[in-house]
Amino acid sequence: MIFVPSFVMPALRRLDPEFAHNLGLRALRLGLVGGDTSPDDQVLATSAFGRALPNPIGLAAGFDKNAAAVTALGRLGFGFVEAGTVTPRPQAGNPKPRLFRLTEDRAVINRMGFNNAGIDVFLDNLRRADRKRLVLGANVGINKDGADPERDYPALVNAVSPFADYITVNISSPNTPGLRDLQSEARLAGILSGISSPRPVFVKIAPDLSEDGLEAVISVAVQHNVTGLIISNTTIARPSSMVSRFKGEAGGLSGAPLLAPSTAMLARAYRLAAGRLMFIGAGGVFTPEDALAKILAGASLVQLYTGFAYQGPAMLPRLKSGLAALLKARGFSSVSQAVGAGI
Repeated sequence: MIFVPSFVMPALRRLDPEFAHNLGLRALRLGLVGGDTSPDDQVLATSAFGRALPNPIGLAAGFDKNAAAVTALGRLGFGFVEAGTVTPRPQAGNPKPRLFRLTEDRAVINRMGFNNAGIDVFLDNLRRADRKRLVLGANVGINKDGADPERDYPALVNAVSPFADYITVNISSPNTPGLRDLQSEARLAGILSGISSPRPVFVKIAPDLSEDGLEAVISVAVQHNVTGLIISNTTIARPSSMVSRFKGEAGGLSGAPLLAPSTAMLARAYRLAAGRLMFIGAGGVFTPEDALAKILAGASLVQLYTGFAYQGPAMLPRLKSGLAALLKARGFSSVSQAVGAGI
């Protein structure tokens, strides 16, 4: 069973968000959080990346940027864990404060700026991870200064390939100047043409892409034998429904306000790809209904970040049992049967 004292999550939410996040990672590394060894409902079992997964629920990149606690995170009951984003060289990221809780909106705004310890530390941590039990993704990006995307992304993919089950090319963070320009057809083609990996490669895209931009990304991804897309990263949009005093902060917005637009984009991408790509749905998942919405829109797998940050490890058993019940109620005997069934 997951062991987190009932007072911990409310207490963490009263702390500075970045300090609380780092404290949580430290507790995971020290083995203070425990784990969940109870078996998942068989209806949740699926496969991806050449591995059998007990459930389709994964942890998105950004939570463990340096892969320092991936083994402990895997013990919490995730089907898979994605570490990163990692860059070639260490970088401190943007000035603080750079992470904001929008509690009233069930959202987060971050402008972290790919803060991480660099590829060498990342690889050392991957080597120590329990790869037999952990299905692991590695998310790669470029440094703010001195970057050459056509050089750096292939080099990073080559470096992490021996240690990851899949690799994500992150070209969609809004917090690295010019990064989202790499989603253009020509720039993305230039990057992908240099990538050759024995592992499945995914591209993580922004929810703010135009319809033409999305179509172009899908075309380039198919041409260059990309396995799939992660839809989506954070958004620079600010829905009018938001009420938090932090809603005007610069950075990427994640959480509940992202659910509808990211799921709509996912459904469009699924239709456009017509079976040629696999999709991982991310953005705004807090409930079993949210996870099912992603799957029905075309996601083979679903990732959490903000919902997990707000609710903690106790979220996972509730989410998984609820999703299993919803799948059965709709007559599905497996996750794969439900993928795209709502299109």
